[in-house]
Amino acid sequence: MTTAPASRPRRALLRAALIPASLAASLVLVPLPVANAAAPATPAPTEAGPLRIHDVQGGTRISPQAGKVVTGVPGIVTGVRAYGSSKGFWIQDPNPDADPATSEGVFVFTGGNPTVKVGDSVLVSGKVTEYYPNLNGGSQSLTEISAPGVTVLSAGNPLPAPVVVDTRNIPGTYAPPAGADGSIDGVQLDPEKYTLDFYESLEGMLVQVKDVRVIQATDKYNELWVAADRQDQRSKRGGVLYESYREPNVGRLMVQQQAAVSQQPFPVANVGDELTGTTSGPLDYNNFGGYTLVAGTMGTLKDNHLQREVTAPATDRELTLATYNVENLAPGNPDTKFAELAQGVVTNLRSPDIVALEEIQDDNGAKNDGTVDASQTVAKFIAAIKAAGGPAYDWRSVDPQDGKDGGEPGGNIRQVFLFNPQRVSFTDIPGGGATTAVGVTGTGAATSLTASPGRIAPNDEAWTNSRKPLVGQFSFRGKKVFVIANHFNSKGGDQGIDSRFQQPVRSSEVQRTKQATVEQAFVAQLLAADKEAKVVSLGDFNDYQFSPALAALTKDGVLRDLVNELPETEQYSYVYQGNSQVLDHILVSPEVGYAKYDVVHINAEFAQQASDHDPQVVRIKP
Repeated sequence: MTTAPASRPRRALLRAALIPASLAASLVLVPLPVANAAAPATPAPTEAGPLRIHDVQGGTRISPQAGKVVTGVPGIVTGVRAYGSSKGFWIQDPNPDADPATSEGVFVFTGGNPTVKVGDSVLVSGKVTEYYPNLNGGSQSLTEISAPGVTVLSAGNPLPAPVVVDTRNIPGTYAPPAGADGSIDGVQLDPEKYTLDFYESLEGMLVQVKDVRVIQATDKYNELWVAADRQDQRSKRGGVLYESYREPNVGRLMVQQQAAVSQQPFPVANVGDELTGTTSGPLDYNNFGGYTLVAGTMGTLKDNHLQREVTAPATDRELTLATYNVENLAPGNPDTKFAELAQGVVTNLRSPDIVALEEIQDDNGAKNDGTVDASQTVAKFIAAIKAAGGPAYDWRSVDPQDGKDGGEPGGNIRQVFLFNPQRVSFTDIPGGGATTAVGVTGTGAATSLTASPGRIAPNDEAWTNSRKPLVGQFSFRGKKVFVIANHFNSKGGDQGIDSRFQQPVRSSEVQRTKQATVEQAFVAQLLAADKEAKVVSLGDFNDYQFSPALAALTKDGVLRDLVNELPETEQYSYVYQGNSQVLDHILVSPEVGYAKYDVVHINAEFAQQASDHDPQVVRIKP
């Protein structure tokens, strides 16, 4: 749970309208009704007014009518949403203009249950608003008609033909250049050149995809992602790979449905499954995925029978080390979560000699009462592993200061080393603590940590409100191994790739780069004492293999990132907004020449997950 803020906002959003004082100038906040509380309606029109939907939408992201009341706008109802906080309906003009930049559809926000039906011919009056689902987060806006007055002229009318969205018409360049203010809000749309402009030109209109591959599994909010463009770089198991900031995948499209799941079940899909036939509905925009097809017609799910991976077995002379983000594990979690995570360690990872765990919470989870000890959490997990047929792991960690390491408030997440004492021994060196910086002593074969377990530079400002690296000294077959368990700060606060600001600001990247710089210096200190030191740094780094943070961490060759040694189509450990991406890493020092590395795909691509991250494992010969 690391590419979004630790406490993810609920889908039942409060709504707010933003009305521009001018198309390229300041924005004025004007509150709209909260969920299920409709504003006083505009009087229902008695005749068609002078404006059509394309006049309301205009040729930029901001309506030229924003802040004004429009009367008698005609259209056919193409979809109705009667649940959640964004209740309303979509209308579309069956008689479009000749301008490809002006959408012929618009969302009518009612706040309460809509009384119209699909196929109704209507006239709509109301205030034109620009709704930003996440203004401070950089989201684009959704042009709406709010507080509507509606007149139904007739029922049962044919719907406009949906626009087919596929490889033939999705542009290959994702975002247009921003205007002088850094925003694309007031920039004229060029839907034949830029992906975001193409989708914006279809905002509120009926769109259709056909026989599309699922690239992100169904989540708890009943939504999934599909690949509308078949040319995006495909992963080995059916997703699409996020490979650079410069070239976001253009064909990713979120799919929701208009009907509540109590009325119509939503397909439960894994990555690589297919929605066969036609999926069609109005094109919406939301804070959690950008442009979204809200299906009135859903394709048929074809199961691709995706299997959870099992890593290769190790030989007796190989030391195996794994990293696993267990997603806020606490004693109060269901026993099934412990069992599923344990099964992953035992079966899919084959009971590694050392396991670095991230997001182990304290003994009462999110209860914020000053508790920092996590011995009950760890004991319950070790017992679950043993019950699954695994070894009797021992463990080491350092309790954090209360509330100082970020994550879920009260949870006090930290990293923990599990190790199999039948295979590897832990070198206990007293002196480690929440605020005590571990150092390096001795040279050559006598090189040692000053505390084990210990924390790297815990008082450095790089680790403010973030997890501090946990370092431990191990011995395997008489050989010394230094292991660093990491959980760098999250991506919370970053602007999305679909942001109205281009290029989007990745504000969280600054802290991760500082963290990487501090850790790189510590590893360099170890290698200066003993150039043959075996160092393994692993965990949830919350950043990509091509990021500045990983460049800082591998500076001067003190560590090498093993994900770069995998085939390109296997380089991912997490799926977010349809992108299969790398957040978790295992890195090794130069003297660890032999390293058989594997990302074990058991979670991120599946609707049923024990965690949102895939674990990783490496086999080395110290």
